[in-house]
Amino acid sequence: MIEIRRHLHRHPELSNEEVKTQAYLKQALEKEGLAGVREVAGYGLAVDIIGQAQPSNRKVAIRADIDALPILEESGVDFSSLNPGVMHACGHDAHAAMVFATAAHLHRSRDTFGGTVRIIFQPAEEAEPLGGRRVVEAGLLDDIDGAIGIHVDPYTEAGKIAVGSGPYTLACDIFDATVTGSSAHAAKPSEGVDAIATAAAMVSEIQKIVAREIDPYDPLVISVTGFEGGGAYNVIADKVRLKGTIRSGNETTRAKAWKRLREILNGVAQSHQAKVELDIKRGEPPVVNDKELTRIVSDSAAEKFGPENVLNAPGWTAADDFGFYSEKRPSVYFRLGIRNEAMDAVYPLHHPKFRVDEAALPVGAVTLAAAATRFLATDPT
Repeated sequence: MIEIRRHLHRHPELSNEEVKTQAYLKQALEKEGLAGVREVAGYGLAVDIIGQAQPSNRKVAIRADIDALPILEESGVDFSSLNPGVMHACGHDAHAAMVFATAAHLHRSRDTFGGTVRIIFQPAEEAEPLGGRRVVEAGLLDDIDGAIGIHVDPYTEAGKIAVGSGPYTLACDIFDATVTGSSAHAAKPSEGVDAIATAAAMVSEIQKIVAREIDPYDPLVISVTGFEGGGAYNVIADKVRLKGTIRSGNETTRAKAWKRLREILNGVAQSHQAKVELDIKRGEPPVVNDKELTRIVSDSAAEKFGPENVLNAPGWTAADDFGFYSEKRPSVYFRLGIRNEAMDAVYPLHHPKFRVDEAALPVGAVTLAAAATRFLATDPT
């Protein structure tokens, strides 16, 4: 498991570019004796492990995401990225390694359980076109009774499992806006329409959607993450491009955020005598944890590691395209603590210094395997 995690960390690939990652994991699975590994959803993989013990018609999916982020690594680990500007800063290398270990264990012990475990290594969790959507479109969940996902958590002590039922991540949409003014000499701005000033006003006004129009107990996060325009010192910019994300906890708030974003950008543009074009792309839905599966994960982890190491924890404001799974089938998404101050594993997700305490990974793999077999053995009636 550690060897695979470190190999993937050294050789990260961006969303929808996971060619070598796919090939490496396929070879590793086949080396463990797993037959029927198939390429799915672009650069993903799927393989079914069929239990040979007591008969069971239940099927459960276990998902790992495998893509990396466009971040220049500064973690300082000996196995740092060899692909400049690309890094596993969200822990997907650890997810893939834990799910590989789970698959290897379940394959070796398949005479101890009944039912089917479908292992899914999913590409493109971080960027469109999203892999989770394609997994559903490919029918990989059509015959599945439940799905399990895992994510490393740098905010929770290493080795602890955090899980809770109900809404567990936010939906996430992306937006792109192009603000158009007209150029002028910087010494005579009155002769033009300043796209930078217009766009700056838009950034300020956007914040008021959350701060002044939404109930504080209703989750909504709107972030402007890109601002590009201008070029010369002495020219008023005629075009600025903005981009960002809209994260929401329910469909009503999601719709309101879309509507108000469009109204505010159009209003600010008009007041500055500029124009704006806005494009919003609907992304992943929120992850909603099923009560039965949440209990199964919690009980499995408590049995293996003690109830003191299982936290009934609320969700987080991050998004995850595992939401497509939970929208389709009963699902659970749980977190594995990896925070270890002694080894400097204290940086947040998507940080260039992000680290994983590898000592926690067996806890994740054991919990995945135990939860899957417990689910298969549970009478759905």
